[in-house]
Amino acid sequence: MGKFIQALLLFTTLSLVVSLSINAFTYANFDFKYSFLRLKQEAITTGWYLPAYYSHVLIAGLILLAGFFQVNSRLSLGGRRLHRAIGYVYAYGIFFFAAPGGLVMSFFIDRGPVVLLSFVLQTIAWVWFTAVAVYKAKMKDISRHRKWMLRSYAITFAAVSLRVYTFVFTGSIDLMHPLSYGLIAWASWVVNLIGLEVYFYFRNNDSVFQSTSKR
Repeated sequence: MGKFIQALLLFTTLSLVVSLSINAFTYANFDFKYSFLRLKQEAITTGWYLPAYYSHVLIAGLILLAGFFQVNSRLSLGGRRLHRAIGYVYAYGIFFFAAPGGLVMSFFIDRGPVVLLSFVLQTIAWVWFTAVAVYKAKMKDISRHRKWMLRSYAITFAAVSLRVYTFVFTGSIDLMHPLSYGLIAWASWVVNLIGLEVYFYFRNNDSVFQSTSKR
């Protein structure tokens, strides 16, 4: 039953990732009035928003999908060269496209300082965690590389978390209120990181316990 639940959870998560990635790729039609962009016509007139939006959304859809296979050992694409190549796409996609684009977009959300601070700090942490992961890989410190890459992906996965929280809480709280949306924005990445650190803690303790019990 435990393996069935794990497989179901994995399948559900992958379905959400693929769904969101496909939705992101639909913006490759470059229609300035397509879907969400219809609400951002004033921001588009500034000349800053549209390049940032496409840079963030299209590449974020790609790295969300690529990162899922990179960090999940059960679905690993395998092969050191392939892993490294996809890793470069993931990391440099964040450095040069998704993170800068997301940062610029943050200033056009107009949901107040709480939301703005959340997205700015999220972007900084995203770049920092990914950079450390790349550095650890270059230093051949694979164990720490994996931990930092998981932290990076916990923030990448905020794209999914944000939409899940929005769906769950729509109707119960007013998401148009800056503080309400701010709570969702912070939770979308902070909860992911806290959950990951709890996982690391118990996994480390399990390793210590198991090594002690064998003596």
